[in-house]
Amino acid sequence: MLKELKMMLTLFKNAQVYGPHFLGTRDVLTGGKVILGINEHLDPPAGMEVQTIDCTGLRLVPGFVDSHVHITGGGGEGGPASRMPELTLKMMLEGGVTTVIGCLGTDGFTRSVESVLMKVKSLRAQGVSAWMYTGAYQVPTPTITGDVMKDIALFEEIIGVGEVAVSDHRSSLPTTTELARIASQARVAGMIGGKAGIVNVHMGDAQDPFKPIHDVVANSELKYKQFIPTHCNRNTYIFDDAKEYGKKGYVDITTSSYPYYADEEIKPSLALKELMACGVPLQHITFTSDGCGSLPGFDPVTGKLIKIEMGLPSANLREIKEAVLEDGIPLEQALQVITSNPANILKLTGKGHIIEGYDADILLLDEDFNLVHVMALGKLMTL
Repeated sequence: MLKELKMMLTLFKNAQVYGPHFLGTRDVLTGGKVILGINEHLDPPAGMEVQTIDCTGLRLVPGFVDSHVHITGGGGEGGPASRMPELTLKMMLEGGVTTVIGCLGTDGFTRSVESVLMKVKSLRAQGVSAWMYTGAYQVPTPTITGDVMKDIALFEEIIGVGEVAVSDHRSSLPTTTELARIASQARVAGMIGGKAGIVNVHMGDAQDPFKPIHDVVANSELKYKQFIPTHCNRNTYIFDDAKEYGKKGYVDITTSSYPYYADEEIKPSLALKELMACGVPLQHITFTSDGCGSLPGFDPVTGKLIKIEMGLPSANLREIKEAVLEDGIPLEQALQVITSNPANILKLTGKGHIIEGYDADILLLDEDFNLVHVMALGKLMTL
């Protein structure tokens, strides 16, 4: 046992540490699956075998939390040949993602919540962290037990419901009462199960896209922070509405659809800058990749599918890099939307921060934002 413990100790020396707030030049010691120490100078523990990594010139940041990924593959809007593949561990690590939240999407019929759960278990067995939402676009929502509340309360891996589609031609057009019931059930089940119990909402192209959420809040005791509306940068009018909505609730920006739809979407790094400039609290903003989801384009007149692309988790790192280098956002602010914010919103204990006692999910980035090392749960992963 002592020999195994020796092999699991890693000391990062002389790193520029962002936790995500800037901590200065620090040494970071990890052991087992957690961060054991952070200080200006740490010596290897006496009598212990430690792997030491010189991090001079490198930034040490929390592993990314990508909280909207179609881990079993999305798509299907263009027929069977348009089904997207499953997420792979390689896709995650290449994007610096050490924690993922899986969901179904358009296809809640031939893909199942059970398959998402097994994919979560598979990713965990490969050494990364994973959770999931129960449900899909459709209302009534598909579940494992036949009950949203039971799924959330009984399955450790399930933290909420999603992605439920509104304001979209692929939505099942839930009524205010139906959407409120789902949100209420998720909230209560989250309380019972010690989860976030939040509802991830797919926002479509319809005008006044936040109206379904506004109606729920106006006609119930539920609050805006019971929901995470995603794809809030998909067009100019939803983004304009998001600038006000985000002052009350959360807004999620999809990173992977840019530049595929550059003529329609707001570039994620620019969206972050504009949201902050409009007074949206930084803690209300998240970035997600929509990884392995389809990125379909429909003719606005005929409704016919005219193109389809696939998102990748690596888009998150690209947009964080460009937020800093092109849009002038301080790194410690840009990092929050993909580390501490999703971890805090979704109540993912031990995630999203470089703090003693937290999980050793760590990225080392060079000055050009290239990934040098990825550590997940205390283990250095092969890129």
